Amino acid sequence: MAFVLLPDVTAAEADDGLVLLDQRNGRYWQLNGTGAATLRLLLDGYSPEAAAARLAREFPEASERAHADVRALLDALLNAHLVTAQ
Repeated sequence: MAFVLLPDVTAAEADDGLVLLDQRNGRYWQLNGTGAATLRLLLDGYSPEAAAARLAREFPEASERAHADVRALLDALLNAHLVTAQ
């Protein structure tokens, strides 16, 4: 399953991550570096499980919670109607 940003959502690089703007309501979402890396992986076609596995390899100190963190971020983005599954 692939994920995409909704058409009214724009992303901009920030010094420490990524900022998402929901143009429908003017709300901003700021993702830290790990959140930004997670979203990029999901947008690149990684499943949540594959994204968590890759992040666990890159950040071994957080490997135990990688799957839960990826799922929490994805759930928040889906609930905020910032991303959708294709």
